[in-house]
Amino acid sequence: MKLEMQKVIVKDIQFGDKTAIENQTLFINKEEMIAELEKIDNVKAASLDLARPGEKKRIIPVKDVIEPRYRVNRGNQFPGVTGDIEQLGHGITKKMQGVAVVTVGDIVGFQEGIIDMWGEGAKWTPFSKTLNVVVDITPVEGLEPHEHETTCRLVGLLASEYLGAALKEVEANETEVFEIEDVKTSIEKYPDLPRVAYAQMMIAQGLLHDGYIYGVDVKQILPTLLNPLEELDGAVISGNCVAACDKITTYQHQNNSVILELLKLHGKEINFVASIMVPELTILDGKFRTKDYTVKLCQLLGVDGVIVSEEGYGNPDSDLVMIAEGLEKSGIKAVLITDECSGWDGDSQPLADAKEEARAVVSTGNVSHLVHLEPAEEVLGDAKAIANLAGGWEGSLDEEGNITCELNAIIGSTSEIGYHNLAVELH
Repeated sequence: MKLEMQKVIVKDIQFGDKTAIENQTLFINKEEMIAELEKIDNVKAASLDLARPGEKKRIIPVKDVIEPRYRVNRGNQFPGVTGDIEQLGHGITKKMQGVAVVTVGDIVGFQEGIIDMWGEGAKWTPFSKTLNVVVDITPVEGLEPHEHETTCRLVGLLASEYLGAALKEVEANETEVFEIEDVKTSIEKYPDLPRVAYAQMMIAQGLLHDGYIYGVDVKQILPTLLNPLEELDGAVISGNCVAACDKITTYQHQNNSVILELLKLHGKEINFVASIMVPELTILDGKFRTKDYTVKLCQLLGVDGVIVSEEGYGNPDSDLVMIAEGLEKSGIKAVLITDECSGWDGDSQPLADAKEEARAVVSTGNVSHLVHLEPAEEVLGDAKAIANLAGGWEGSLDEEGNITCELNAIIGSTSEIGYHNLAVELH
């Protein structure tokens, strides 16, 4: 597969008479966009706001973040979800660099999150640096929770498609080309390079804890092979309400940092052969089945090493270390990427499970770390929602508008695919 990613850089967003990109500014016809979103089933009303880096705006409770894209001479942007199934990962895709659609609204579960565009909160989320088009969704009354989640998910994806259409006639500022050969060809082409796979764990636990691949609920699959370019091109989307800190938003799937780094090394230091999409299930049999199947796929690929990233924490920690154990015992090196749940003082056990074979671990931070967020000049959404977010509690929000909460509540703060503002310093 060969994917040409054309980046159209946008430096400002404004409401205007038409939706178009001119002089690196995205103008949005507010009334037209709202009218399009209100056509979606189960949407009672939608509203739009803009949030730019540095503005004293707080976005809460955030459901998902999506990057607007346009796939040249191809169909919809999210096959299997917003339109018919179509192969992703090849051809030309334009991306609106610097812009994100952020969905908020009536709370679905208890684990959506916060984006602050300034101050202490901005330090912890990568989405304080994007120009955010905030879509506030009011669904019709009487929806079941899963219907509510589906409605919010579709609104975000279709909002990004609406904006992405503005890319059609715009020339790219930068172009990056990615290419992955089939396994046989790559082995012949790079016979002396170590073969590496990426095992990406995804929440698959029901109760609003599901991700999707080409529209398929991940809890319905066994570990499966995916060309990494398919994920970068929109094959994987978020549909879960796990703790905001390590929830992998659709935007982060579209810009998966682990995949991008492995692609940089492909053909130079490593032979990056495939991604393996791994469901994180709650039942013990499911965890053993997933572990065995993941190890088997790695053996069939003949890889020397595997990068394994987690989504969430708690019982998925068992999946993570079980996979590490299986890989290491089969002679395949495993490097794990996970965050820690180490308590406010950082002294608690970081993972819920441990194995001797989980010996190479990259930490993306402590989800329990306390942060203090100053009052916003404008809240997009509902600040009181902090009481129901993971990492927040009744009393997190004081009368002046200050918030005290854990990193748990901040979108992307400890992302386990590396897309966040933290860095590791080696000594």
